[in-house]
Amino acid sequence: MTVLRTVRPALRACKKSYSEAVLQRSGPTAKRSVSKTNYLMYEHLKLDNQLCFRLYTAARLVMQAYYPYFEPLGITYPQYLVLLVLWEKDHQPVNDIAHLLHLETNTVTPLLQRMEKQGLVTRTRGKEDTRQRIVSLTPQGKALEERAKEIPSCLEQQLADKMEDINCLRTSIPALDQLIEGLSRQTTSD
Repeated sequence: MTVLRTVRPALRACKKSYSEAVLQRSGPTAKRSVSKTNYLMYEHLKLDNQLCFRLYTAARLVMQAYYPYFEPLGITYPQYLVLLVLWEKDHQPVNDIAHLLHLETNTVTPLLQRMEKQGLVTRTRGKEDTRQRIVSLTPQGKALEERAKEIPSCLEQQLADKMEDINCLRTSIPALDQLIEGLSRQTTSD
């Protein structure tokens, strides 16, 4: 119930500004063909007007574009993310890895178990807190860093070949970070 009280006013304000933008973009013919209220409800639900669909599709297609680079390494995209975290700073608690990836520990734990079976990481009990699990790279996991070092530039080049202006993606990073941070805070406070 508290979530609804918090979300409803924001949704009303967002709906009003979004509806005005949709009407403005669609032009006068749309206004004539149906009543304003029905038109806005229908227009609001069009797939073309969904920001979430674009974010979902872009994320899915980018992960798909990574696949040819990961296949020779024998890893998946989520495993790559864990490796990035550990290449930056090895010997991290599971909770810290989950926090950095904006995931729950119960999502990260099975992923780490698979990586341990592959010989990429080890999980040991914390020295100060034995309930804590510390994740460390194995020599095999460390060696993958050398093999994976070209992946970011290769993928960026692949994206650049498909777009007129790759810089528009780079300049959207702060906005995406702000969105991620805001949604993460909302999730943890619920």
